[in-house]
Amino acid sequence: MKLQLLPSTIDENGRASARQHLLSIVIDDKVAIDAGCLAFSCSNEQRENVRDIILTHTHLDHIASLPMFIDDLFASLTSPVRIHGTRQMIEILERDIFNWAIYPRFSELTNSYGKVVEYVPFESGSRFEVKHLSVQSIPVNHKVLAHGFIVSDERVSVAVSGDTTTTEGLWRECNSRDDLAAVLVECAFPNEMKELAGASQHLVPALLSDELAKLERPAPVFVINLKPAYRERVISEVRALGLGDVEILEVGRIYEF
Repeated sequence: MKLQLLPSTIDENGRASARQHLLSIVIDDKVAIDAGCLAFSCSNEQRENVRDIILTHTHLDHIASLPMFIDDLFASLTSPVRIHGTRQMIEILERDIFNWAIYPRFSELTNSYGKVVEYVPFESGSRFEVKHLSVQSIPVNHKVLAHGFIVSDERVSVAVSGDTTTTEGLWRECNSRDDLAAVLVECAFPNEMKELAGASQHLVPALLSDELAKLERPAPVFVINLKPAYRERVISEVRALGLGDVEILEVGRIYEF
C-alpha cells in the first residue's frame, strides 16, 4: 500500500512547507481520505485517477478543496467523483457547501458524460469497499460526528484516526488486526493547550502517550494533524516522550507498507 499526506501550506519562498493546515491523504494514487488540499496539491496522476474520496468528517480543513477538485474536473469526468460519507456528512455538504450560495450544487449538474458527483453513504461502524480497498469505519470522539478508518488491501492494513480526542474503538480494531502495518494518529496541540484541546476534542502529546498505551500490536505510529502554529512544540514534546517507534508523518513523502 502506498500512502502520501499531501502538502497544504506554502513557505515564504513559494515552496511546499512541512506545516499542515489541511488534510488529504492519498492511497495508491487512487483513493483519497479527506479533501482539505486535494485540489491544490495532488499530482497529475492523482488528479487523473482519484475518483473516490472518503470523509472523516466535515470540518473545513478536511473538505476545503473538495468543491475545486470537482470543478477542475467537471467537463472531463467520464464517471462521477464518489464522495463516501455518512448521511449526516452528506446533508451538511448539501446544506452548507454545495448550496449554490457557497458553491454550485454539483449533485444537480451533469456534463456530456453524465453525473459529476455521486454520494455513497456508509453507516457508522460499517465496513465498505472502495476501489481495491476494504475500509472499516470507526466512530471517534470529536466535536462533530467523525470517523477513523482501517484501510486494507490484500496484504496490509493501515489505521487513520482522523480528528479525535481519547477514544476506545479505534484501538480495539487495531488490536484485532494481524496485518496492521501502520497507525496514523492525530496530535493537534502542545501540552500547555490541553484545555483548548479538550474543548475542541483533539489530542496533546501527554494524551497521545495514554492512547498509544492501548495499542497492543507492534506497528509504526505516525503523528498527523499538528496545528501549524504549534508544530515545533508538539514535535518536541512527542519526541520527549520516548515512545519508540513513533514518527511525525512527513508531508509529501511517499510511504510504502
